[in-house]
Amino acid sequence: MSSITTSAFEAPARRSMEKTCDDLAFLVLGVVAVVAGLTFRDYGLGWDDYTHAEYADLLLRMYGSGFKDTGALSFANLYMYGGGFDMAAALLHKIIPLELFETRRLLGAIVGVIGLAVTWRLARRVGGPLAGLAALLLLALCPTFYGHMFMNPKDAPFAVAMVILIMGLVRLMEEYPAPSPRTILIVGLGAGLSIGCRVLGGLALIYAVVGFAPLWIEELRKQGAREATHRFAHVIYVLLPGLVFGYLVMGLIWPWSIMEPGHPFEAVTYFSHFFEKPWKEMFDGALVSVPDMPWSYLPTLFALQLPEVLLVLLTAGVVMTFMSLSRNDVPAKRKSIMLMLTLAATLPLVIAMVKRPALYNGIRHFIFVIPPMAVLAGVAFARGMDWLGENRRAWQPAALAVFAFGLLLPLSEMIRLHPYQYTHFNHIAGTVRTADNFFMLDYWGLALKQASDGLREQLAERQEVPPQHRKWKVAVCGPQRPAQVALGPDFTIGWDSNAADFAMTLGEFYCKGLTAPVMVEIKRDDVVFARVYDIRGRSISSLLAIPAP
Repeated sequence: MSSITTSAFEAPARRSMEKTCDDLAFLVLGVVAVVAGLTFRDYGLGWDDYTHAEYADLLLRMYGSGFKDTGALSFANLYMYGGGFDMAAALLHKIIPLELFETRRLLGAIVGVIGLAVTWRLARRVGGPLAGLAALLLLALCPTFYGHMFMNPKDAPFAVAMVILIMGLVRLMEEYPAPSPRTILIVGLGAGLSIGCRVLGGLALIYAVVGFAPLWIEELRKQGAREATHRFAHVIYVLLPGLVFGYLVMGLIWPWSIMEPGHPFEAVTYFSHFFEKPWKEMFDGALVSVPDMPWSYLPTLFALQLPEVLLVLLTAGVVMTFMSLSRNDVPAKRKSIMLMLTLAATLPLVIAMVKRPALYNGIRHFIFVIPPMAVLAGVAFARGMDWLGENRRAWQPAALAVFAFGLLLPLSEMIRLHPYQYTHFNHIAGTVRTADNFFMLDYWGLALKQASDGLREQLAERQEVPPQHRKWKVAVCGPQRPAQVALGPDFTIGWDSNAADFAMTLGEFYCKGLTAPVMVEIKRDDVVFARVYDIRGRSISSLLAIPAP
């Protein structure tokens, strides 16, 4: 009777906890969506935005002409990437009353929220409602992921596509050897979106093959080689419709990839070698040519840019994964799932450390490993809370308080840095105030938007008008196209500082600090992100502090 009574009380309590976690997760998603909807216009253009918008026009023109206009298939090197996000933004722009680049920011926010939702569901599936909520909070309050989702047209959508694919693979492992039609659809959709966005999505095949090893070993031991092979062949057979669907999705958003069967492999070869004229970037206080970045580039930046609480819990999740591989009481499917998540979070970094490709622009090309990192961290947090509940229940409130404090640290930085969250450095690095001396911060040049708005406001307040018969001339040290879009049609943009009225410079190492009146200064945490100088009547030979590459 006592055990029946105890069970009767525990079951509703467990359901209540699950419902509370799920309700809080919905609340977090709602808050992020509202904040993103109110602030997406604050984010400026990056170096690639204008070019990606042109690529979208060419792709839509190709589809509209019945493939007669094939300019998109040879445009810059973007034809070796998918243009799904760019086309979606161009189409959305046609039906909503927003300017094109505002539409791109809005769509980036929508895609980012979808990524948050999928990450929550993935972590919930793997570790339960508390793990889902923790993973969602860790990803939503990861400034690097949050900042990139607004303005990174390749890497952020790719990260979302990859977590959709990982969700499908996790479901496949759980349902093996009889995956449901929904799982087959998710695997196909995720594969098509991820590879169609960046050919690097093929890494998921390695995650799957290696991750399935514990499950296959268990199958061989219990079912025998013949039956295990038959079951595996059956899974491949039932996956075929999903993979065909994925191929069609890939072809839709990356048409060049299906023009010839070998094109995806050509893209792999192309991107395995540095394809531009080398330049130098600031890393650890030194100027280093991007093809010569040390193996420590990625581990250093991940350690200094991810929130501290995410780093600690991620480490715990990785340790937990490898400890589980040798335990007989852990089901094989559980081992496979955790191993695949660990590979998704770490293998790309290990490959880059070993192969040492050209590395630049911080960790933006590796944003796709952050969602599986958050999932591992969320699962580790939930497992830790379960252990405390079984062994040290009185310590649970303290653990929750530490977790909450860990989340408040990046939240406070995100508010302080807005809208430059992607430049975040954690307190281990000394925040952006210290990191500015050793690393690049605003490598996308987002601050030029706010600097441009400030220049227009200053001129309006002073009631100044350009000299007769011409526009204001602005020399820019940074991305030219974003500055032109931000300033508008009343300004002419160029490099020639001798003939310019104003100079607009990023606060990066390659831009000079000028001895001229400062009209606008964009700062965060006492770090200068951009300045606008009044250089009328002054002779400024160049805005560059180092020679152009």
